[in-house]
Amino acid sequence: MAMADQEGGIGPNSGSEFALSFYSAMDSCGGCCGGASGDVQICVVMDRCCGGASGDVQICVVVCCYVQICVVMYGEWEGASGGGGDWSDGSMARKLSKGFKNRRKKGKKMGVPRNSPKTPPKKITLKDLLDHDSKNNHNPDYEEILSVIYYCSYIYTFTDPSETPLQQNLKRDKLMKLFTLVKSLKRPVPNEILSPLFAMISANLFRPLPPPNNTSIICILPDDDELFATPAAAWPHLQLVYEILLRLIISSEPNTLKGHINNSFLLNLLHLFQSEDPRERESLKNVYHQIYSNFTSYRSFMRKAMNDVFLHYIYETDQKHCGIGDLLEIWGTIINGFSVPLKEEHKLFLTRVLIHLHRPKGMQVYFRQLAYCVYQFVEKEPMLGVDVVRRILRYWPVTNCQKEVLLIGELEELVEIMEPEQHRILALPLCTQITKCLNSFNSQVAERALYVWNNEQFVKMASQDIGEVFPIVVEGMEKNLKWHWSQSVRQLTENVQEMLEKMEPSLYSRCLSQLDLRESATNQEEMRRKRRWEIIEEAAKRNQYIQDLQRLCLTNSKA
Repeated sequence: MAMADQEGGIGPNSGSEFALSFYSAMDSCGGCCGGASGDVQICVVMDRCCGGASGDVQICVVVCCYVQICVVMYGEWEGASGGGGDWSDGSMARKLSKGFKNRRKKGKKMGVPRNSPKTPPKKITLKDLLDHDSKNNHNPDYEEILSVIYYCSYIYTFTDPSETPLQQNLKRDKLMKLFTLVKSLKRPVPNEILSPLFAMISANLFRPLPPPNNTSIICILPDDDELFATPAAAWPHLQLVYEILLRLIISSEPNTLKGHINNSFLLNLLHLFQSEDPRERESLKNVYHQIYSNFTSYRSFMRKAMNDVFLHYIYETDQKHCGIGDLLEIWGTIINGFSVPLKEEHKLFLTRVLIHLHRPKGMQVYFRQLAYCVYQFVEKEPMLGVDVVRRILRYWPVTNCQKEVLLIGELEELVEIMEPEQHRILALPLCTQITKCLNSFNSQVAERALYVWNNEQFVKMASQDIGEVFPIVVEGMEKNLKWHWSQSVRQLTENVQEMLEKMEPSLYSRCLSQLDLRESATNQEEMRRKRRWEIIEEAAKRNQYIQDLQRLCLTNSKA
């Protein structure tokens, strides 16, 4: 668009020159398009700045090739048909338009002479195309997204009395709208959107957590953390923020998010795993695992950060950590992707972290995830089973019956995937511990230990070193049959006894005879001990010094 200002415009007496240049412009355009003239649009703009009835006139001619020519004129001007007129009433505009149309009908070609030099067309470069594409395809939703982001950056705690439900619901609606806008974007989110968006996410998520209701590390049931959990008050907002973050991680390239998801961001996410709300921990688990899956350069740091959380829980605190099970669940998927043979780093994680997680008193809260991780390691490298079982036996509980029941089940699962070479090594120590458990006065522990003998792999393991195992097991069975208070335990013991006797009848009878000999020897030793004490007591009665001492003690006590 070309526009002449008032000082440099066309004067009132230069109508013929203007008409000539105007028709030349039209002819040039028609010539470049093969003789087809374009459309003509004349817009009259009145302005009283020149005084009198006359005003400024702006003629906008739209011709082919999307070319628009704008000319500013002053006052009155003789039109193309030769007559005069006043532009203020629009008559000259109508005449000019009619003159163009008549010129088309008569077939007069509009254009410059054919032998006149033509301006060579401008070459279009790739940069011009990209600039044109970026200008024409500017997404108008970006401004709307920014406005919604700035609104959602305001935090509602749901505990402040000055907050109204209307304000809280309005923010939730804005978050839902923001999630829809982010989800509908067909192109990667630009940095001018990502920066405020991650600032909003951090402001909403990274907050001080309330102190836990139950600070004790001991939990009666595995689901105690959910029974006594304090739900997050702002969960209606947090839920949508987690969904927005997860959507960004899934749909964006890792390189575009590295400036926003850094080590500090990951540590803040780990801190939120202490939340008592299981819904928030579930969302955190999905987000953290997706980051681990997409950002390969952060994997080593993320593993070390999770290990620090585990070690702090084992050695440096006596309070519970609600997110240990969720972090172990993430580790379960990570271990599942390890290649064989395992790296030394991963083996150290098994022996220095996972095995030591059997020590805390509240292990039953996260036992299912812990047992799965250990099982994955032994399944990938069965040779690790010997070290794992020996370390678990080292941390065997004495007074925690629930842990005993869980550990018996874990050992039974590990025996099923180990090889015969490991069975031969573990037969004696493992059967010794199981025998101690079946003699437990806690009926649950005793019954769980007796049920192990229904496992075919466990029986095969015991048969690998049956000469050493049978005497210990037979002795435990006989103790249960004679002394255990529970009728169900005695019944289960009889069933196991029959099975073992059928498996090795001669060995079983020999073990019984040896047991009888040991019991008789023990009884004789007990009788000798009692006899020695009786002799000592009789000698003491005959000792005058001791009698005088007894009288003195009685006198002092009466005084």
